[in-house]
Amino acid sequence: MKDEQMDWVWQWQKVEGGSYLTCNLLSPWRHGFFSKDFYPHTPEKLTSIFQADCKAYRVKQVHGDRILTPQEITSQNLLHGFSNADAVISDDADQSVWVASADCTPILIGDRATGRVCAIHAGWRGTSQSIVKGAIAQFVESGSQENLRIAIGPAIAGKVYQVDDCVAIKVGKTIIADAESKTDTAILKELQQLTDSPILDDELPGKVRLNVPRVNQLQLEQLNINPAQIAIAQDFCTYQQSDRFFSYRRTGERKVQWSGIVSA
Repeated sequence: MKDEQMDWVWQWQKVEGGSYLTCNLLSPWRHGFFSKDFYPHTPEKLTSIFQADCKAYRVKQVHGDRILTPQEITSQNLLHGFSNADAVISDDADQSVWVASADCTPILIGDRATGRVCAIHAGWRGTSQSIVKGAIAQFVESGSQENLRIAIGPAIAGKVYQVDDCVAIKVGKTIIADAESKTDTAILKELQQLTDSPILDDELPGKVRLNVPRVNQLQLEQLNINPAQIAIAQDFCTYQQSDRFFSYRRTGERKVQWSGIVSA
């Protein structure tokens, strides 16, 4: 199946004196990429904004590739704190799943066939471990890939995200064929030659600018997901839009904005 529309609309919603961002690609689900207006509200509080009478599930994000279901989170029965993971994928209807970010890439996924949803925290470390590919694999186990709808939310823009070459190479290996047999120099060159490359030049030696959302988009496309099934919030940058978002790279503050979606 192929969607007719590829110019997906991102729109700010106003509620309780604050704004959160939605994408019409995910219109079948109650969802939002929340701005800093809602800090320090928790997912439990934010779920009520969706007028959803359901339980919120979140994890302690550790920049890895672990994905948990609400059942797995509940079964751990932690007395204090949250389970270590970087994504939550629903296993029943009316479950609210959440991730936090402050420059890293938030990704929300919905399955039109099953109603299942997933919230992913994909920083450069999680992206280098292909966390989004792991999430897609779990969806495919219980449904069909063509029913997935994927929104890649506001993150730090590639043009302002300076990283060491070695970081870009580690992340970029996930989208380069036979990367293990190639030198780092060859990998970096191949990345720079890609159409709409996720690697931009930097004025300092040993540095480049890295577009993490674009890497995640390419990972998805290499799984043969139709580009029309993917929306990317490329006009929103956590680092540059200080009126809307917290940015750890900009201020060094450990403040976050939440992104969440409710299963159908």
